[in-house]
Amino acid sequence: MSNTTASLRRKIGSAGALQSVVRTMKALAASNIGQYENAVRALGDYARCVELGLSICFREIAPAAPAGSQARPEKGAIGAVVFGSDQGLVGRFNDVVAEYALKTLAALPGKSQVWAVGERVHARLADAGLPLQGLFTVPNSVKAITPLVGQILVESEARYSQGGISELHLFYNRPTSGEIFEPVSQRLLPLDETWRRQLAELPWPTKTLPEVIGDEIDTLRALIRGYLFVSLFRACAESLASENASRLAAMQRAEKNIGELLEDLNGSFHRLRQSGIDEELFDVISGFEALSVEAR
Repeated sequence: MSNTTASLRRKIGSAGALQSVVRTMKALAASNIGQYENAVRALGDYARCVELGLSICFREIAPAAPAGSQARPEKGAIGAVVFGSDQGLVGRFNDVVAEYALKTLAALPGKSQVWAVGERVHARLADAGLPLQGLFTVPNSVKAITPLVGQILVESEARYSQGGISELHLFYNRPTSGEIFEPVSQRLLPLDETWRRQLAELPWPTKTLPEVIGDEIDTLRALIRGYLFVSLFRACAESLASENASRLAAMQRAEKNIGELLEDLNGSFHRLRQSGIDEELFDVISGFEALSVEAR
């Protein structure tokens, strides 16, 4: 009996320690969600300003290829950046975005060149046979997103200008109100006539249109750089918010399961202990009755 109760004590202790770890990770995930969601909200206002600025520039500049962009390569591959995670305990976070990217890229003409953000999603894409061009580390804070965006821009624009890719698509998970997240995509390059026309047709929030001060082409180039930056930053921030939301949900499920396990283990321990006490009492009573018979 002592070995069995000792084993149950060890299991209860291990489950309790694991419960403490899960609660800590749960608190960290909840804290991280807040900072990334705040970044996404702030970025929405900035992105709106950049788009409105581009809209004014395109209204004043004669229709042409956007300044700062190259003519679209005709035979280049389809480039893709897939945002995932470096760490586990996120449920199907990486599986969902990887499957969505595979399905979308399979429907596009031409070969693919893929960059992965995160070791976990990189492994899933590699298992699917996609030609991977590189691996980026997932940022661990809002401040760390900017260096990552710079790396992706340098790599992708170099391939695009050299004709290595004709398009660049972003694949990432976006937080939703119903489900925890959903996979989405955005075509970042090329900045073609369709993109220019959509921005030029954006309605201005007031009746008076502003004017571009200074050189229009320089202003347009600066806004295009801002557009590319904010698109990548928002994709990364939304992916990080979704990752932490998925981890929080996983930790909540784990906490519930551990609580149920502890309840079962404690119940088994108390029943086993009570059974041992009952057996000892029966032995004492049996011994007392035997002694009473002999005394007579």
